[in-house]
Amino acid sequence: MKKQINIGLIGVGRLGSMYAEFLSYRVPRANLYAVADLIPERARSIAEKYKVRKWYDNHHDLSADPQVDAVVCTATTVNHKAIILDAIVSGKPTFSEKPLTLTLSDARDIESAISRSGVFFQQGFQRRFDKGFCAAKQKIDEGVIGVPVIFRGSSRDPYLPSIDYLRPENSGGQIIDMAIHDIDIARWYMGEFKTVYAVGGVLAYPQVKEVNDTDNVVMVFTFDSGSLGEIDISRNGIYGYDIRAEVQGTKGALQAGYLRETPILVLTEQGVLHDTVPYFPERFGEAYVSQLNNFLDNLGEQKEPLVKISDGIAALQIAAAATHSLNTNSIVNIADF
Repeated sequence: MKKQINIGLIGVGRLGSMYAEFLSYRVPRANLYAVADLIPERARSIAEKYKVRKWYDNHHDLSADPQVDAVVCTATTVNHKAIILDAIVSGKPTFSEKPLTLTLSDARDIESAISRSGVFFQQGFQRRFDKGFCAAKQKIDEGVIGVPVIFRGSSRDPYLPSIDYLRPENSGGQIIDMAIHDIDIARWYMGEFKTVYAVGGVLAYPQVKEVNDTDNVVMVFTFDSGSLGEIDISRNGIYGYDIRAEVQGTKGALQAGYLRETPILVLTEQGVLHDTVPYFPERFGEAYVSQLNNFLDNLGEQKEPLVKISDGIAALQIAAAATHSLNTNSIVNIADF
């Protein structure tokens, strides 16, 4: 049996609690050794539930723990920079959820620290580990649909998060919060972005105006190859969690993603009915597990990370440019950011 790696998990809220379960039961190489959260009761509760040896109310003590071999960061994005830099200074290999940070300057500071230290870092983009999105990438690379010429991506959330979460100082704004995965997949499939033009507004939930954000955005892109792209994001996909990507090529097209959760159709005189994917834990649970297994396999076998910090920065750069386009009603060159 391969040696287990002692993991320190920082941030055990909604996503972090999922990661605690994954690391405890579904990632063989992981030993969830410590957890930390700014809310002490939350850290203590997770530690008790999963029989974690240590819990902390701050990330500094966890990163300084000599028994922690590697850090997994699932904390609120606004805290990512401090957590990652602290882990890097402590020499801990680190995995961080998306987005890397809320600002490009912070992301580039992290990149510089990693470059100087040589500490292993892997960026989290779980859609790259989803079976459907992976299969699409393989077909594109095999030339099955010819040369990709158009990308379309769509992310629709089933309900609105809290207004406090939506504040741009917490979420980064709708584009950074919601579209960063679509942007990463588009870049993975199509190559580097060249320009972006974004339009959006508050179309479904008037209360979003209170925090100067949007609830629906459409973005149009050009790529360095000359190919074209479009991504739409919505907070009001009230029918279910709807995540899709399509690539049109010179010899065909492919589509990744699905809306139906359970493989059953109910056919009656009223019509044909099926359920829908409730939200991201159900849709991408397996991808999150595969991502964590990949992180620890890369770490244990001294392989290059599949998703590097440069990928995290590139996606954030495009999202920042799109946000600027939205705010200025202008076409923006990605290279200017």
